[in-house]
Amino acid sequence: MHLKNVARLAGDFAHAFGAQQWGYVAGLWHDLGKYSGQFQRKLIGECANEASDESFEKNVNHSTAGGWYAIQKFPVGHARVLSYLIMGHHAGLTDYYSECAGNAALEKRMRGSEEVTTLLSSIPDHVLNIDPPKELIRGDASFWIRMLYSCLVDADYLDTELFMDEDRSSIRSEKYPELKQLEALFDRFMECLQDNVKSTSVNRTRKDILKQCMDAAEQSSRIFSLTVPTGGGKTLSSMAFALRHAVKHNKYRIIYVIPYTSIIEQTADVFRAIPGFEHAVIEHHSNLRNEEDGRDSLRNRLAAENWDAPIIVTTAVQFFESLYANRSSRCRKLHNIAESVVIFDEAQCLPPDYLRPIVFAVRELHLHYGVTPVLCTATQPELGVRNSFDFKFREGFDSTHEIIEDTSELYDRLKRVDIELHSSWPEPVSWENLASELMQHEMVLCIVNRRDDCRDLFSLMPEGTIHLSALMCGEHRSRVIQEIRQRLKSGIPTRVISTQLVEAGVDIDFPVVYRALAGLDSIAQAAGRCNREGLLPHSGKTIVFIPPSPPPKGHLAQAADISREVIARHADNLMSPDAIREFFDQLYWIKGDEGLDRKGILSLLPPDQTLEYAFRTAACLFRLIDEKYLPVIVQYEKSEVFLDELRKSPWNARKILRNLQRYVVNLPERIHREMQLAGHITGLEGFDGIYIQETTGIYREDIGFCKPSDKGFLNPDDLII
Repeated sequence: MHLKNVARLAGDFAHAFGAQQWGYVAGLWHDLGKYSGQFQRKLIGECANEASDESFEKNVNHSTAGGWYAIQKFPVGHARVLSYLIMGHHAGLTDYYSECAGNAALEKRMRGSEEVTTLLSSIPDHVLNIDPPKELIRGDASFWIRMLYSCLVDADYLDTELFMDEDRSSIRSEKYPELKQLEALFDRFMECLQDNVKSTSVNRTRKDILKQCMDAAEQSSRIFSLTVPTGGGKTLSSMAFALRHAVKHNKYRIIYVIPYTSIIEQTADVFRAIPGFEHAVIEHHSNLRNEEDGRDSLRNRLAAENWDAPIIVTTAVQFFESLYANRSSRCRKLHNIAESVVIFDEAQCLPPDYLRPIVFAVRELHLHYGVTPVLCTATQPELGVRNSFDFKFREGFDSTHEIIEDTSELYDRLKRVDIELHSSWPEPVSWENLASELMQHEMVLCIVNRRDDCRDLFSLMPEGTIHLSALMCGEHRSRVIQEIRQRLKSGIPTRVISTQLVEAGVDIDFPVVYRALAGLDSIAQAAGRCNREGLLPHSGKTIVFIPPSPPPKGHLAQAADISREVIARHADNLMSPDAIREFFDQLYWIKGDEGLDRKGILSLLPPDQTLEYAFRTAACLFRLIDEKYLPVIVQYEKSEVFLDELRKSPWNARKILRNLQRYVVNLPERIHREMQLAGHITGLEGFDGIYIQETTGIYREDIGFCKPSDKGFLNPDDLII
C-alpha cells in the first residue's frame, strides 16, 4: 500500500513539469528492499537483538534494491536516473563517482549484490513489471533529477506521516485560501489604502507603478524585471502583479525571495496586515519566531517543510541552497516551486561569486517548470547572455521584460535625495572628524562597511546614539530597528551608526544619510533610507565618504574600487541607469567567467549524456554564507528561558532550538575557537555543535557582542559583516 501511495503522490507532483511516469515508477520501487525477510522481521521486532550489528544493517538496507532492479530492467539512462532517486531517498543524492563520496558513490552502489538479486526474485510481478517512462527529460538533466527527487521524498514523507501521525497529517491537509480569494482581498485593501493616503507626488507615482504592474500581469509568462527606485512601493506593487498573474495563468503559489533576514519579517508583516492574509503567508528562514503553540502555528511550520501554501516568504540562502541541495529534508520543497510566481526582491544582492549557477537555476525554472520570475530592485543588474571574446556569461537570460515603461522618467519623478561627495573626497575622513560632523545633525544615519568600523565610530558618538550591526542577535536587531522607527515617527533626535544590514529594504526614513564608499548598488540602497516618503520641504541628502580603513578584501573592495571609477564619470548623476549599468558591467567583467562561479558548481553538473553528476559535492560547496562563521547563543532577553526549557525538555528540542535561533550571533571560526579556550563560550551539554555564552558582559545592550577585556582579542579583518 505504501509503495502505491507514494507512487501516486510522486507522479502527481511530477505532473507539474511533465514527468508523471518517472515519479510513479520511482515511488513504486523506492522501498523494494523492504520485501526482504530480515526487514520484515525487523518491522515486527523479531530482530531487535541484531539492530546494532553492522552486517544486519547492511542487509536490511532497503534503498538499494529498487535502483539495482532499474539497472536490470531499463536502458542505461533510465537506470541511472532512477538509481539516483531511489538509492538516495534517505541518504541524499550522491555523486556518481568521487573520492568525496567513497563507497556511497552511485557507481559503486549500482554494482548490486547477490543478496539484492535473491530479494528481487521474491517480489510480486505486479510490482516489478512496469514499462520504462516514455516522458523525455526536460532541460538540464541534473536539475530535472533534483526536481524529480523532490517529488519522491516529499511523497514518501507525507505518506509515512499519514500512517505514523494522523493528527499531524490532518493539520497539514487543512486548506489555505486560494489565490483567487487572496487577489480579491488584496484589491479591496489597495483601494482602501489609496483612498486614505495623502495625494503627494510620491503617492501618485506609487499609484502609477501599481497600475503598470497590474497591466503587465496580464501578459504571458516570461522573465520580468521591476525596476523601481527605493520608496516606490514595489513590495505591494509586486504582490499585485504576482496575484493577478498567478490567477490569470493558473500558477500555484507566490514565493518571495529576500536577501536578508533583517527585512524578511518586515515584508511578511506587510502582507499579513492585509485582511484575510493573516494565515496565508508562511515565513521560512533561520530567525523565524516560533514561540506560539497551537494548531495554526503547527500548520505553518508543516507548510514550511515543503512550501505547500499560497504565499511563501523566504531568504535567498534558503531558496538557492535548496535548489542545489542533495538532502531529502532540504529538497522536499523544490517541486512546489514549479508553476509559481517567484519575486526576487533586491535582485542586486544576488552574490556575484555564485551568479552563474544562480541565474542558470532561475532560467531552468522559467523555461521548463512554469515559473514566472520577477527581478525586483532599484538597481537592476545586467544578467543577459554574453559571449564576447573577453567575457562569457552563457547562463544569462535571453531576454527580460521590464514592467515599468520608462525607468529614467520614473527615477526623475521619485528623486527625493541629492547624493553628494564628502568635502574630503577623494581623501579619507578620520572617524573623529566624521563623528564631529554627524553630531551637527539631530536625525542622521551613517552606514559603514565593517562591524569593527561601526563600533569604532559609535564609541566616538554622544550618549543616546544607536548602534546596529550583525554583532547583535536577530531579536536584538529587530527591537532596535523598531525603536528607530518609533523615534523617527515621534520626532525624537536619532543618530544611528550601522553596518550595511540596514540598507536593503529596511523601512526607515532619515533626512540625512552618510555612506562609506562601497558598491554603487549599496550607495543607492543607502540613499533609499533618506527622505523615503518625500515629506521634507527640500531634497534629502546622502553623503558618500571614504573611510579611514579600507573595505574588506574581496567583493566589497572590488565593488568600492569600481564605484570610485564610475563616480569620476557620473558624479552629477550617480543613480542614473547608465551609471548603474556601467557599475555592474565592470563588476562582472572583472570577476570573469570563473569568478561568477567561484566554487565551480556548474562543472560538477555537466550538461552531457553520461548523467555522471556530483550532487553531493555540489551541495557541500554551494554555500552562500561563509562557513568560517560559527554560531553562539548569547544572553539576551528570553534566551536563558529557552535554554532552561531545552535542558528540561530535550524531547522538544526542535521547536525550542528554532526559538533560540533569534538569539544567535555568528562569530569567525578562529574567534569562536579562542572564545571556547578562554571559557567565554561553552558547548551545551547533550547538544553537539551548539555553543552558549558563559561570560557575563561580553554581550551588551548597546553594541551586542563585544570584546573581552584583553585588547586586540578581535582582529578587525574578522569583523567583516
